[in-house]
Amino acid sequence: MSIASKLAELGVTLPDAPAPAANYVPYVRTGDILYVSGQVSSGPGGFITGKLGDDMDVAAGAAAAKQCAISLLAQVKAACGGDIDRLVRVVKLTGFVNSTANFTEQPKVINGASDFLVEALGDAGRHARSAVSAAALPLGVAVEIEGIFQIK
Repeated sequence: MSIASKLAELGVTLPDAPAPAANYVPYVRTGDILYVSGQVSSGPGGFITGKLGDDMDVAAGAAAAKQCAISLLAQVKAACGGDIDRLVRVVKLTGFVNSTANFTEQPKVINGASDFLVEALGDAGRHARSAVSAAALPLGVAVEIEGIFQIK
């Protein structure tokens, strides 16, 4: 099954790739490796803001991380000229969680992205990963995730 078909089966429509918010490019390709800049948590209603361990629980954080993964795939699709099926595999994610100093469940939050990518891509969605805390993130968002992908 194609990636596009699997996303449709999951009820996921990739949005237009978000434009950079500062002086950087959304992605850089070198050979068959694509580096995608950090994608902040946002959905149809705008930015998903909050601080884990304060005003946001793990389930809401994981949902925000899933939205980051959807934005990452939107950037991959843009980098592939609109053909998401050129994605070979997810290589690595680095997830940043806006959290309090005593919050220690960053991996459970970033699982929202990881679980979605495996559900959507199967084994090609399995990846290396880091999940770290941040005292604050741009615009007060709950999660930001950057990714490295292999494309053809």
